[in-house]
Amino acid sequence: MDILLSRLLLFPVFLIALPSCASAVDKLNMCMDGKHQISEPRPEGQLYQQCSPWKDNACCTANTTEEAHQDNSYLYNFNWNHCGIMSEKCKKHFIQDTCFYECSPHLGPWIQPASESWRKERILDVPLCLEDCKSWFEDCKDDYTCKENWHKGWDWSSGVNRCPRDSQCSRWTEIFLSAQDMCEKIWSNSYKYTTLSKDSGRCMQMWFTGSNPNRKVAEYYLNGGSETVAMATGLQVFVQLVMLLR
Repeated sequence: MDILLSRLLLFPVFLIALPSCASAVDKLNMCMDGKHQISEPRPEGQLYQQCSPWKDNACCTANTTEEAHQDNSYLYNFNWNHCGIMSEKCKKHFIQDTCFYECSPHLGPWIQPASESWRKERILDVPLCLEDCKSWFEDCKDDYTCKENWHKGWDWSSGVNRCPRDSQCSRWTEIFLSAQDMCEKIWSNSYKYTTLSKDSGRCMQMWFTGSNPNRKVAEYYLNGGSETVAMATGLQVFVQLVMLLR
């Protein structure tokens, strides 16, 4: 048993911090403590364009969603065009990513404390549906960037992000070798790549119409559904070892 346990500790572990039963209901409908999110979810009927799916229950305001569609918005002064003009088909995914991050009220299972000066909480390892991750990568593969982690390491001396001096602009597929590589690295592991499809009800959707499907997904993980993502991210052996140790 000691040998098995020591080997288990070597595996890359996908952890989800599960809340107590008392707080589980709150985590199904909450806003993270970030730079622009409001304190509690509420209806926001005027959400702008790609953010409109969250209008019935949102952690963002209409002003935030309008700014999310700008190339150099006041939200974070982030410049998508740091290696030439980003294509429209690629940019739409980053807009949707921003809407998801700013507006989603069902990220409770993946909210963690953050040490950045501009926010007190962040998301970590949100299981993203395969279709969303693959289409994001596919639509950006002909674009250019100079960094794989867009959260940190930029030159901010001009007030907006510029490529660091020791970097160079390269084709997207030279920086990110796969859809998994991009989805997991670009925002410091905010997202977890899975092979789960939207109809599985076990992954979070950035793109949806009608009622928000992500509440049921969050509820599943709050009830202990982390093994599904472990299986969908190639950690079957880890799950089997866990079962043996029970």
